[in-house]
Amino acid sequence: MVENSTIPAPTEAQTGRPREHGWRRILNGIYYILQSGCSWRMLPHDLPAWQTIYHYFRLWRTQGLWEHLNQVLREKVRRRHKKKSQPSAAILDSQSVKTSEGGLERGFDAGKRITGRKRHLLADTLGLLIKIVVTAGNVQDRDGAKLLLEKLAHADDILKRLKVTWADGSYRGALVTWVAERFGWQLEIVEKPKDQIGFQLLPKRWIVERTFAWLVRQRRLARDYERLTETSESFIYAAMIRLMVRRLAKT
Repeated sequence: MVENSTIPAPTEAQTGRPREHGWRRILNGIYYILQSGCSWRMLPHDLPAWQTIYHYFRLWRTQGLWEHLNQVLREKVRRRHKKKSQPSAAILDSQSVKTSEGGLERGFDAGKRITGRKRHLLADTLGLLIKIVVTAGNVQDRDGAKLLLEKLAHADDILKRLKVTWADGSYRGALVTWVAERFGWQLEIVEKPKDQIGFQLLPKRWIVERTFAWLVRQRRLARDYERLTETSESFIYAAMIRLMVRRLAKT
């Protein structure tokens, strides 16, 4: 669901014959790709041509529209849950996924024993996406966290409210001091119990794990098929937008 006010108005040089397909049909094609995991060329013939759908997906990626819509809808969902539009607490984590052949920025994650990419994700306490950065799999969690958080440096609306961030043990050490000095937040490490055997639900950390579970329900995100990490990030934002639109429609 895209409001007309969020679509940039065409310039005089861009105006030409009327647009043939409505935004709903374009989005239906993008979400068909996301849900089914098929390639662009395998889109059903009752949708617009795959070149048209891909054109708009790529255009909105380069314009930053996917990230913008994610932010707008996140604020709406938070207000629907009687919360401030911006969070005061967040959860940080990463997810390693395999990639297909030919993708740029791929590497071997020795901890998970996966050759692919890492999704570094910051979520609020509702599990809604604040920011995502995709890197090669051999990028350490602490380094990926710095890349992620630096991209929030100019997001004053978020920085003013955020006070504490929870993360697992892979983020301990110098990153805790760096976050405090750079942003004035508290990075709190949620450690596993020493006597833990098998799976155990950990405070706060389960929220971001649930967010990753939401994402991989979309078959396109179960594996990273994209050549560019920017495309991977856009698909993740699109998945969260779809989730939030459904949540708003039910309430």
